[in-house]
Amino acid sequence: MEGKQPGLYRDPFETAPRGPLGIIAMPGCEMLGERVNAYLMRWRDLKENKDVELYTSPGYERESFLLGVSCPRFGTGEGKGLLRGSVRGYDIYIISDVTAYQVEYTMYGRSVPMSPDDHYQDLKRIISAIRGKAQHINVIMPFLYESRQHRRTGRESMDCAMALQELYNMGVSNIITFDAHDPRVQNAIPLMGFESVNPYYQVLKALLRSISDLRLDKDHMTIISPDEGAISRNIFYSTVLGLDLGMFYKRRDYSRVVNGRNPIIAHEYLGDDVAGKDILVSDDIIATGESILDLARELKSRKANRIFIAGTFCFFTNGMDAFQKAYDEGAFCRVLGCNLNFLPQGLREREWFIEVDMSKYISYIIATLNHDHSLHALLNPMDRIKRLLSNYHAMQVESGIIPGP
Repeated sequence: MEGKQPGLYRDPFETAPRGPLGIIAMPGCEMLGERVNAYLMRWRDLKENKDVELYTSPGYERESFLLGVSCPRFGTGEGKGLLRGSVRGYDIYIISDVTAYQVEYTMYGRSVPMSPDDHYQDLKRIISAIRGKAQHINVIMPFLYESRQHRRTGRESMDCAMALQELYNMGVSNIITFDAHDPRVQNAIPLMGFESVNPYYQVLKALLRSISDLRLDKDHMTIISPDEGAISRNIFYSTVLGLDLGMFYKRRDYSRVVNGRNPIIAHEYLGDDVAGKDILVSDDIIATGESILDLARELKSRKANRIFIAGTFCFFTNGMDAFQKAYDEGAFCRVLGCNLNFLPQGLREREWFIEVDMSKYISYIIATLNHDHSLHALLNPMDRIKRLLSNYHAMQVESGIIPGP
């Protein structure tokens, strides 16, 4: 497989697949689906021996692994799912971005943006059209539907658990998601495959490729967790990079509810002095961004140097103006965001944004599952990160950024 590191993976293409591979990119995921398909086609075409069993399995010599589907709507907003070809016997992987608000449909003559509920209903429609024909149905849902409504603390619904059970009852074999808000929600489906994948390696790779002069030691850089909910992912970065960890906690006004949540009164910092140090702050979701920008300004008031903000899902629900203003003020240096969800138009052109491409990683996951291999090596990025840091250090020494041994 192109770019494969020795000892990291067992090449999935050495064995026969468990069924002809089919990839369905739901509306809003077309670009990601095309990138994933391009990697898989390239890896297949690199193989020299075309006579072994896996290359003669049905469907393997297709021009594309992508399968055509559509979800047309009636004038009332009702819809249906349609397959544009046979999927009998296939191993199907459906990529669905439930946050793809750029997709619209017409209802009563009005153009309506698709909500997460609309995307989830279309996903079920396609599964319904496939069920009973495909060998396996796997759902790759980067942002887990209703994952922020994952537990009950009062008289409220448990939307994420209900959705997972619904997919299980429809015959889905595996769900692959990324950086689930609380992975323990998988307890709702104990008999179903569920993986919450964290993009640690991809984020670090994008950061180190973009910024060549980071000093990855305790005297020059610190990891900061934006709140207690993000502590585990920031502990990971702190551990693999050998850096100190600090943390903010949000003091809220629990006597009021504004826009569905208790407003934040202040960010309280726990940790060592950050003066003169570069900072990496990692969180799962950047929605409005108000909280993370307040945190960045607080760190700047404590004389922090460059601040790098990493978000698995960057939604910018209130637009990008606040981030542009904060960047112009020098409140932060860069924002790293994965292309797992729809990125707003013009975001990639902003000088402060670094895109973290996840398509190759998703391709590895699909190829590994399609050939019925373990995901363990893919889900554990420690070896890859060590190699990445070693190469980065060697580059800095060669360039004279840091002194050699």
